[in-house]
Amino acid sequence: ITYTGSEYSYKDHFDPDPLDFEYDGIVVLKQTGVRLIPKNLYRFETDGEPVVRKKLTANGEVSYIENMRRIPAGKSYNARIDFAIGNDEMLLGLGQYEDGIPDYRNHTEYLYQSNMRIAVPFLVTTGHYAILIDSESNMIFRSSNDRISFEIDTCDTVSYYVFLAEKTEDLIRKLYKVTGMPSMLPRWVFGYIQSKERYNTANELTETAARFRDLDIPVDCLVQDWYTWEEGLWGEKKFDKKRYPDLPATINSLHDKGIRLMVSIWPNMSPSSENYGQFEKEGLLLPNSNVYDAFDEKARKIYWEQCRAEIMSGGTDALWCDNSEPFSDSDWNGHTKKPEEERYITVTDTSKQSMNPKRLNSYALYHAKGIYENWRCSYPDKRVVNLTRSGYTGSWQYGTILWSGDITARFETMKKQITEGIKASLSGMAYWTLDIGGFFVVDDKYENRGCNDKEHKPLWFWHGDYNDGVDDFAYRELYVRWLQMGTFLPVFRSHGTDTPREPWQFGEPGDIFYDTIVRFIRLRYKLIPYIYSLAASVHRNGSVMMRSLLIDFPHDETVRTIYDEYMFGPSFLVAPVTDPMYYAPGSQELSDTQKSRRVYLPKGCGWYDFYTDEFHDGGVWIDADAPLFKMPLFVKAGSVIPVSDNDRYNTDNSKTDRIVVYEGCDCSFELYTDAGDGYGFEKEQFCLTSLSYTEADHTLRITGQAGDLTYDNSFKVEHIRPCGI
Repeated sequence: ITYTGSEYSYKDHFDPDPLDFEYDGIVVLKQTGVRLIPKNLYRFETDGEPVVRKKLTANGEVSYIENMRRIPAGKSYNARIDFAIGNDEMLLGLGQYEDGIPDYRNHTEYLYQSNMRIAVPFLVTTGHYAILIDSESNMIFRSSNDRISFEIDTCDTVSYYVFLAEKTEDLIRKLYKVTGMPSMLPRWVFGYIQSKERYNTANELTETAARFRDLDIPVDCLVQDWYTWEEGLWGEKKFDKKRYPDLPATINSLHDKGIRLMVSIWPNMSPSSENYGQFEKEGLLLPNSNVYDAFDEKARKIYWEQCRAEIMSGGTDALWCDNSEPFSDSDWNGHTKKPEEERYITVTDTSKQSMNPKRLNSYALYHAKGIYENWRCSYPDKRVVNLTRSGYTGSWQYGTILWSGDITARFETMKKQITEGIKASLSGMAYWTLDIGGFFVVDDKYENRGCNDKEHKPLWFWHGDYNDGVDDFAYRELYVRWLQMGTFLPVFRSHGTDTPREPWQFGEPGDIFYDTIVRFIRLRYKLIPYIYSLAASVHRNGSVMMRSLLIDFPHDETVRTIYDEYMFGPSFLVAPVTDPMYYAPGSQELSDTQKSRRVYLPKGCGWYDFYTDEFHDGGVWIDADAPLFKMPLFVKAGSVIPVSDNDRYNTDNSKTDRIVVYEGCDCSFELYTDAGDGYGFEKEQFCLTSLSYTEADHTLRITGQAGDLTYDNSFKVEHIRPCGI
């Protein structure tokens, strides 16, 4: 549905006739009003000779001009779309934020991009409809009782889609049909990714890789965070040769150990850098900033060539596009967090000084588009991998992994992240992850803060609970619980500042923290055939990996109130532990805590305890054992799970050795395999094997095959049955 502002410019607003949207003969949504209100646009210019200031922030080096003035630059519209909705459906999606709000009924959400905020104007509901707003501007979603609205900051037209479907997952599939399907990422991405702020030299990278191999801990990727450049050249896409004398040799050393390298790159650059100078010469910087103009195709090409000249040509396997919402720094300062409306206004007004107000939300989309399209031209046999802190509608088609930004190390934060990850998946962000252990760890012991803290001032976002990092047993407990959850996320990545993150930093073999970390990393590798098959289904069918319980159990009223459990694929029910049981901050031992958590097992099927195979009926609450070495994990009865016996080294060694059938009803699974990298799968160079289990005769059959590769049917089949059967 589209309304063009210019058609109605003779009056202040426009209210078309109401529109009804029906599903199965029932009106599920009504458009009740559209308003287009004229507004003035402005551009910003310097008043005399520009006065440029620089500052180092949590979002990198920022340049800003003090003496700017605004100049009239035409007219546009502020728009609002109003709808009447039913009185029962849940309002979900809209991206990923900070507060863990699962249902937006009677809530307001501000859709703008900032650290820890990924705005996607896609509202998916349990009422058989979804709404996608076709705008790149910032906007506000409001809900009050049975009314909702979207207010678009700046636009020339009002355009939106309504999708109708029986199932929530089908609404997401319809979103993908409009925007493009999520990319197929390489298999190694689904192994373990080790990161921290930051490795300082090439020797640190190679020594870390060697330590992983010496300790026999599987890992697929190490991440090189910021400050690879020479001092004073923020964002330069050239390594400091004193600390990284031979990048290709370093990467070859990692590759010899079966480990890939991901490298951090930034859109903002120091005016002293050569990269900045090239954009300045071409006039391809965003106005009043040190940020390249990702909306311009030529600028995207230059940015890629700067990446390719040294970083990619040296053999780098993945890029980390940090700070991909580069004008949110106005929100990331001060001791006290501003009210939500004030944050929205501040970021919106600041961004307008450098960006077209009609495109305030979509910088990361075009940034990712440039990386993807140019990478595919330069390296047609290497799948694009782009870890990015921001995204927008459709960015999932560009090889992106979204992560939740610089969150704090608190159990409360971890619990909210479960809800936010579920919302991200419902919003179309297929490959979502987070900083396992939280990014900011230290509270008020400023001398222990990470390497991007120069001023040691109180900041609202830099408040973890653990001043002593890994030396605090309470942080070790939090980290273990977070890593257990991360094992069952689309992408499994540890990262953060203030304290190191490698497994051996949490103890040594025989210590419960160390042993549990290694145990869960190895569990991830055993499940790679299952996880990679899920990823293939995301790309091929628009499936969802991190699944709200509402997707699989829509008729179970109880799941409407559960936001700290989720399904990982069709089979695993994940119930992370989100409360401390052993230690309080400062390594203070807790007494009389229950080493269990309350878990709801949805009705409609039976459930197996993953560790013991104990069978439970669905539709019940249980107290699940949850000692430190165990996260409550259940398998749905009627599941076919491919498993690898390899739980070491990397995903290159993963193949399906066993098929485990959890009996209880007829079921099936599509087992996918391909080369693991490259784009041969686009030419049918893959094998998709249909595995079907029949309860009547307890038999697993291969019922179909697609693709040009042949399957390896040497796997063994194991059956898990309820006790006594």
